Amino acid sequence: MASTSASRTHGATGRIRTATATLYEDNQSLISDIRRAVGAMKEIAVDLERDNQFERVKELENAVIELLGTHEDCSHFSSTIQSVGEKYQPGPELTDFDQLFKNEVAMLKANSFSDPQNHPLMRQFREAVWNVHHSGEPMPGEEQEDIVMTSNQCNILNVTCPLSGKPITELQHPVRSVVCKHVYDKGSIMHYLRSKNTRCPVAACPKLLQADKVVCDPLLLVEIDELRAMKEQTVMTDVIEDFTELDEE
Repeated sequence: MASTSASRTHGATGRIRTATATLYEDNQSLISDIRRAVGAMKEIAVDLERDNQFERVKELENAVIELLGTHEDCSHFSSTIQSVGEKYQPGPELTDFDQLFKNEVAMLKANSFSDPQNHPLMRQFREAVWNVHHSGEPMPGEEQEDIVMTSNQCNILNVTCPLSGKPITELQHPVRSVVCKHVYDKGSIMHYLRSKNTRCPVAACPKLLQADKVVCDPLLLVEIDELRAMKEQTVMTDVIEDFTELDEE
């Protein structure tokens, strides 16, 4: 009987983890779509700013703020799904998953101080619009150093693969650890794991890796595209500054 009970418990836990993994993947796809939408709205706002349609730019900015609020809600939900999937264990009473999710989300929100107005994507939106008519100038109320810091914010933790040495933006098959969020070249990390290495190859990271928890999540490709765009923008700014210095001479 004990063996049968343990088997049922293990089966229930496995089904819950499979279900939460599917929900997590779907929600990450939604977050990915939101980030793409914000990127598209930024490009439209830049075009409108060039045409001096300032009221429409402001309307787009307000829409982005609202969309980023949804983005944060989805992020909290993703974290909740992941947490429930990892921690759930059947008990003697039926689990109220609705209440469990609500409690987890409420706890995350209580410990979060995020504001859509201060979101890095909002900062990038405003900076792109500002640069249409004020390229190279700090935005009102900010020092140049602040612009450099905020415009380079990104969710990619490591900019090069610790195994291949290639920049993350040049990887053909990037994957990310579900555990520590570090990014690797897929072929390199799988060879590393097949060689019986389990510790994350990023220096000072103590996390242990598993092949099935090193994946290309839907958000990763979007974040790499954002990182690539930020690098291109930095290069363009440097070129503009170089030409400005030549003109001054």
